[in-house]
Amino acid sequence: MAKRLEQVISALDRLHAEDPRSVDKDGKAIAAELLYAQRMSAWLATLAENPSECLQIAVRAQHLQRWQVPREDYPEGRVGYLTWRRDQGIRAGDTAAKLMNDVGYSSDDTQRVATLVNKKGLGRDADVQALEDCACLVFLENYFADFSRKVEHDHMLRIIQKTWRKMSPQAHEQALALPMSPASAALVKEALS
Repeated sequence: MAKRLEQVISALDRLHAEDPRSVDKDGKAIAAELLYAQRMSAWLATLAENPSECLQIAVRAQHLQRWQVPREDYPEGRVGYLTWRRDQGIRAGDTAAKLMNDVGYSSDDTQRVATLVNKKGLGRDADVQALEDCACLVFLENYFADFSRKVEHDHMLRIIQKTWRKMSPQAHEQALALPMSPASAALVKEALS
């Protein structure tokens, strides 16, 4: 890993590690957001043979400091959710850009990371697609089962369908190969039929 890339990833991870929520990983507590970021990078390593430094940074910055602005601070419903998500992306992109500037990345590179984190060009930009695929696969692999128990059945089916539409064919293959509980697998099968 190039020195400046390593410096940015380390700086992002220090910020992730500030997440007050922790989860258990292999018997040890880890900041929830740091674990999410590590999972994002792991999926990128699976999906992309030689990802650019900008993509590696954007993937690692995907949920940067989300705990600082809770979803509950925004209105209920789809518009409130989309506004919250947009604002989170802008904050994460700006913070990643500052960290990149600090170690000598160009303004073109910092703008590229902001574009990726904000998922501008989904379906047209291969790097944006790769980031979205990572996010969808991390969700399906690690958070889907618990989330689906909290959401009304028909709404959950729509969420799965929307998630599926955002994914590439390669990510579809990966998703279908994920180990799932019988209940989760049945939900996915129903949503996709």
